[in-house]
Amino acid sequence: MDPRELLAAERAETLARLAALREDFAGVVDASRDTNADDEHDPEGHTIAFERSQTVALVRQAEHHLDEVDAAVARLHAGAYGRCEVCDEPVAPARLQARPTARRCVAHA
Repeated sequence: MDPRELLAAERAETLARLAALREDFAGVVDASRDTNADDEHDPEGHTIAFERSQTVALVRQAEHHLDEVDAAVARLHAGAYGRCEVCDEPVAPARLQARPTARRCVAHA
């Protein structure tokens, strides 16, 4: 697959995941407002604070990945995509296929 297509697909997937996670977070926040439950002492499940914290961490991961995708697109436009940032050797096509945002070859990963 062409790097432009691969990165565009990766960006679209990440944006969709980010939108879903933000919706999940909004649901957790709404649920905490709509209940008087003492979830801190509920032996049956996670606390609302835990759910919020977990969702926030997943949102941050997705945002970081989106930044990495955007950086890869910038490298593509600059002609540096697919070159190791340490040794300047080509990054293996299989590595770029598996991890389109890879900045380094396998030897320097």
